Amino acid sequence: MKSTNAILCAGQGAQAAGMGRDLASSFTECKALFTKANEVLGYDLQKIIFEGPESELTKSNHCQPAIFIVTAACFQALKSQISNVPCLAAAGLSLGEWSALHLAGAVSFEDGLRILEARGRYMQEACEEQAGAMLSVIGLDSAALREVAQSSGVEVANYNSAEQTVLSGRKQNILEAEKAAKAKGAKRAIPLNVAGAYHSSLMKPAAEKMRLFLNNIRLQKPAFPVISNVTGRPHGSPEEMKENMIGQITSSVKWVDCVKVMSGMGVNCFVECGPGRVLSGLVKRIEPAAQLCNVQDNASLRTTVAALSV
Repeated sequence: MKSTNAILCAGQGAQAAGMGRDLASSFTECKALFTKANEVLGYDLQKIIFEGPESELTKSNHCQPAIFIVTAACFQALKSQISNVPCLAAAGLSLGEWSALHLAGAVSFEDGLRILEARGRYMQEACEEQAGAMLSVIGLDSAALREVAQSSGVEVANYNSAEQTVLSGRKQNILEAEKAAKAKGAKRAIPLNVAGAYHSSLMKPAAEKMRLFLNNIRLQKPAFPVISNVTGRPHGSPEEMKENMIGQITSSVKWVDCVKVMSGMGVNCFVECGPGRVLSGLVKRIEPAAQLCNVQDNASLRTTVAALSV
């Protein structure tokens, strides 16, 4: 088996009640992660993940650690079937970058949980301080998109693919951006069902709180490169890693750059771990020739193990 794989880690929005349950039922090492999470966090997050209700699961301080746990469980299940999963690199979308850092050994499972519970809480508090929104724009080139953002007073939150970019800002400004994007010829401009203006300057209060929180967290050099959302390049020293992860809360997610740099490293198979297949869909638009696999349950695990064992 050639080491041409990269691991992709799911971001917020991919969650669904019941995610990870069959893996926890099938693998003791996966079940142990949910048990450990309850102990670390001091409440029954496993019950919320497995049973909902969706209104509780979608709260950022629940959702972010929940997706982190499920992503870790998916990777554990994969490792139980392939002892040395060949991995050239890893990347995650927003909160998923913390999952990628954990899988690479840069942050412990326990610290990752604490970080994401705090991160989710801080971001929710920032959302409540300023009424923000986000808009997905499809089919508008980067120059026109920058004009829309500048004229509307919003910021680019996610460079998801050449076809899809997400804008972020105050609610009224996002409404203006929606009209401007359509006037510029966008194929679609879709308001997102989110709590606020993620990956924008409206998240500065959350970033400041995260800086203080991370003072007490020790990060290690990752075992394999983890690509930064902020720079689109591999993380450097643990100190640089912290700065990137603080900056990530307010900065644009350069997902296109992340995928292209991994392809440039020789990756030709992307294995998405965690709920859903959103990242696989984005990679398909960026690198159409790439092989795509995912692990989110027993069925997808079997398919991926078969594909990687060829």
